[in-house]
Amino acid sequence: MKRRKLDARAWYESLAPREQGGHELQLLECGEAFFPALVEALEAARDAVFVETYIFEDDRSGRLVAAALADAARRGVRVHLVIDGFGTPALADAIARMLREAGVQIEVFRSNRRGLLFDRSRLRRMHRKLAVIDGQIAFVGGINILDDLNDPNHGQLDEPRLDFSVRVRGPVVASAHLAMQRLWWELSLVNRPIRRLREARERWRQLVAQLLADLVSDVTALGSARAALVFRDNLRFRRAIEREYLRAIGQARREVLIANSYFVPGRRFRRALLAAAARGVRVRLLLQGRIEYWLPHYAAQAMYDELLQGGVQIVEYRRSFLHAKVAVFDDRATVGSSNIDPFSLLLAREANLFVNDAQFANRLRERLELAIERGGVELPLRYHRRRPWLVRLFNNLAYLLMRLGVAISGVSARY
Repeated sequence: MKRRKLDARAWYESLAPREQGGHELQLLECGEAFFPALVEALEAARDAVFVETYIFEDDRSGRLVAAALADAARRGVRVHLVIDGFGTPALADAIARMLREAGVQIEVFRSNRRGLLFDRSRLRRMHRKLAVIDGQIAFVGGINILDDLNDPNHGQLDEPRLDFSVRVRGPVVASAHLAMQRLWWELSLVNRPIRRLREARERWRQLVAQLLADLVSDVTALGSARAALVFRDNLRFRRAIEREYLRAIGQARREVLIANSYFVPGRRFRRALLAAAARGVRVRLLLQGRIEYWLPHYAAQAMYDELLQGGVQIVEYRRSFLHAKVAVFDDRATVGSSNIDPFSLLLAREANLFVNDAQFANRLRERLELAIERGGVELPLRYHRRRPWLVRLFNNLAYLLMRLGVAISGVSARY
């Protein structure tokens, strides 16, 4: 029997991405695979659970996860749930009541406040979709706590949205565990005003104890895959995910296959794709074919001409909504929460797992090829150039609005 290897880390240790071996990875496609795996892990939890999600919806899948979280808390497991205040302005009353009565601790990242559409504070969201159970198992990906056939803006879907997550065991679990513990500490400090001296003393005593205690994670090597967990924040790792993408594209020699729901890349990203195509790499983009949100949809089409002329293949996914944020680069791959647009790459808190393993990359490639076969429509340059003038107008207007939003937010004039 393999001896367990534990990693004790202080809260202030670095979250700089570091590729390590020894990972066991399970690719989970859509909620149909993700929610049973998450619930199974929650049902086996014995110590502590951390869950972060942008959307927590009151539907079949949301109630299933909420019940598993509540059951874990009733067993004495310390359960922590973080939701984003824009993606989930408020938990449904029935779910919130069940969780709180069971003892689940809930924090909100930046409660939704009225303001300008491109106000920087409003746009800095917690967009991660992470879970860590007992410091042993992590889930990393793009799937919200939201049913596959339910869309908050468009109602019931005919086909499930396309999305992915990864169940991970191995060294990167410690990074996920630390990042989630650190965010929990930040929110517990910011979200709860201290009104009385006695309460203040007790709060600071708890926080100091939390800061001094090492966070222990199980990092036992259970597989051979090499992986690194890459975070994006607004301090040290502002461009960490974008840099990993650019590095992977630059090193690709055979193939770059990117599936991304909101694709409005900056100049450096577009140049990297065009340079890869120019050196003979097959570059394909699987992008949103249905209009989910008009601004990113039409803004993305504004740059199709440049990419198609440079030899990049573009396929629109039209079977349902595309919510995936994944890519394959030869024998490497990534699965995560980050879109390739200015809001994800420059403003939101995101997390992507970058995997260096041919078997995992092949598995993800197969799933994307199947999605292309079943629901993809390739967009030839000649067809794109024949789109109506009104659509062209919307393309340019949407792109200008996205650029204006970046400028107003003040994060980067070079995007």
